[in-house]
Order: sequence, then C-alpha cells, then structure tokens
Amino acid sequence: MTDVIVIGGGPAGMAAAIESAKNGASTILIERNKELGGILNQCIHNGFGLHYFNEELTGPEFAKRLEKEVKKYKNITVLLNTFVVSIKSGEVVVQNQEGKKKLKTRSIVFATGAREKTPASITLTGTRPEGVLTAGVAQKMVNVYGRLPGKNVVILGSGDIGLIMARRLTYERAKVKAILEINPATSGLRRNILQCVEDYNIPLFYKHTVFEVVGKDRIEGIYYGQVDSNYNPILSTRKFLKCDCLILSVGLVPETDLLPEMKLMRATSGGEVDEYLMTNIPGIFTCGNVLHIHDLVDNVCLESADAGKFASLYAKGKLNTTQPIKVSAGQGVSYVVPAVAYAGEGKFTAKFRLKSKVTKTNVVAKSNGNVLGKKFLLAGVPGEMLTLEVDKSLAKDEIVLEVET
Repeated sequence: MTDVIVIGGGPAGMAAAIESAKNGASTILIERNKELGGILNQCIHNGFGLHYFNEELTGPEFAKRLEKEVKKYKNITVLLNTFVVSIKSGEVVVQNQEGKKKLKTRSIVFATGAREKTPASITLTGTRPEGVLTAGVAQKMVNVYGRLPGKNVVILGSGDIGLIMARRLTYERAKVKAILEINPATSGLRRNILQCVEDYNIPLFYKHTVFEVVGKDRIEGIYYGQVDSNYNPILSTRKFLKCDCLILSVGLVPETDLLPEMKLMRATSGGEVDEYLMTNIPGIFTCGNVLHIHDLVDNVCLESADAGKFASLYAKGKLNTTQPIKVSAGQGVSYVVPAVAYAGEGKFTAKFRLKSKVTKTNVVAKSNGNVLGKKFLLAGVPGEMLTLEVDKSLAKDEIVLEVET
C-alpha cells in the first residue's frame, strides 16, 4: 500500500510528488513517456522559474531542476513508460513492459495536463491538406527535430505557445504573415505580445478568423476576415492570404478522460475541487492544467505542491472536510477555483480569471455582506490568472468573488 500515487510526470506531477515526499508519504510518480518533464522538454525559450526557483530558466532547465529534486527523495518511486489504464479511489491500474498491475494507494494526485484543440474541435472549414498543425506540434518540430513546418505561416489564435512560435519561426527565417484572433483581446500574456509579436512587427488582427482552408496536397492559402459580436463571419471582409502553413493556437483542453466520474466545471472543463484541491471523488486530488489552464508553469508548480501536501495529509487522515461552503464566480469573474471551502478559521487562495479587461477596480470576496478579501487591480485581462487571499473565518454561507462596479 502506497500513501500517494501521482499520475503525470510533467511539472505539476513532479511538484506534487516532491511535496508529498517532503511530508513523509511514500509516493509513486507515473509517467507514460520515457522521461519526466512533459511539455517543458520542448520549450527551449527562457522565462521559467522566476517564482518557483527565483531564477530564470529555459523549459528543459526547469524540468531537469525538478527531476533532480525528485531524485533526492528515497520515498519517491518513478515509473516511466507506464500507462494508466484506470483510476478509482484507492487503486490505479497501470500497464508497462512488466505487464498489467494494480497499485493500491491511500490517495491520488491527478496531474495529467492538457491537450491542444485540433482543427476538428474548432470545426475549421475547407480542405484538409498537409501543413495545418497545432502550435505544440510545430514547436516540437522546430525545437526537438530541427524541421520547419513552413516558410510562409499564418497563426490562428493568440495563445502563448502560438505567440512564442511566431518569434521562434521568425528566428528561423520563416515569414509569419499574420496572427488572427477571433476575440477582441488576446488569450496570451501581455509580455508575449510585446516580446514575440510587436518587437518583430508581426501583424496581429483581433476579431478575425479563418473562413476557409485552401489546398489539395499542401495548404496553399486561407480565406480570412472579420467576425461580428456573435463571432459570425462578416463575408464582405473576406480576403485571401497565401501561405504554406497554418498553425493553430486556439486553446487547451484538460486531459480528464481517465476520470469520467469526476465532476467538471463548465467554465474550465477541469475538475470541481475544494480548498484542498480534492475532487468529488474522495481521496483523488487534481492540479495544474488538468484542473484549469495556467499561464505560468511556476503557478502550476506552486498549486501542485499544495495538492501533494494535501494528498499526503489525507493519506494520514489529517484533513478537515466538515461544514462545506460554496465558492462561486460573481459579476465580472469567469470562474474561481476552488468551488468549495470549509467553515472555520484560516485563509485560502482563490484563483480566478476575469470575463473582460478591467482597469483601476477592486475584486472582492464576500459572504453575507462581509468582505473576506479585496484586491486592487490597476489593470487586468482575461488571459492572466489572478489570485486573491480569502479569510474564511467570517463566512457562513456562499462566498462570491466579483469585480466591483
């Protein structure tokens, strides 16, 4: 019997395993690939580690630093090239070269990350030629295999990987002809807009999308144009743009398929959790991008360390889960994590995103007219995850996070 099993060997899984082991729990870390690190292994740009390690690192450097920490703990067993077949409270079934086996455990941390949205998931119209790929696949082609996906590129969506790839492809002398964003604001970090787009004079068109992909064997171009307030194409704005590559950076979807019984939040497609990051399934915790999409890997690791700590406490029977209080998103807030807090003394950190851009306003947490937390925002955008410390000692009924009018 193991105290904690962590599923997923990316930054979330490694951070959770490290914290679990620090708390004295016997821990198994399971990864389906041949090495730990996840998506970090192909992110060769810097900007990682400023909050978690207090040092700026590249993605592979960050991953190796975490892996080195994992190896320090004798109570962590790492299983590589191991696929999880099924999960339920107290048991994980795995398959690897040694065959199929059941692993008994007192608690589980579900840290499987997220996958990219594909052409099919956004109903991209037109033909299906070669040269249409997601930003993560393009990143792996360039950074791992040293191959260009195209020389004249259009990027659909302004997610952070797409913005970073716009700069990376420019470094490799490809021409990024345009970035098209269907929304009126970017979904990426402001720093990536500045450093990856504006610094290289790459055209970025808001309220624009691809109407049609053109090409037989290889993509030859796209028809694109503006959309109205309901995201419907404005056909009178339709234009043709020649290109040999279309890269999709249109969002991520949490990898929750292994836990069909887990209750999901509509706004995030990730699990609905309490303040301990425990799901509706007793003893199963979740964190990182499988819970909600983060903008910084440092925040993934800080959150996942909490999940590892709480999972180890659960394994020892030391979590208080009495008197639950609902936590919900109010005016101007698209979602808040956690969805449940527990009455009593102490504080918890609420993580949330805004519905729209705001300037010079407050975000407040309230319960029965009592202000439990307040944060002034000089400026805030939907693409950035924000946090608010909430004092739950005065909470009796529902806690609501909202933007003050």
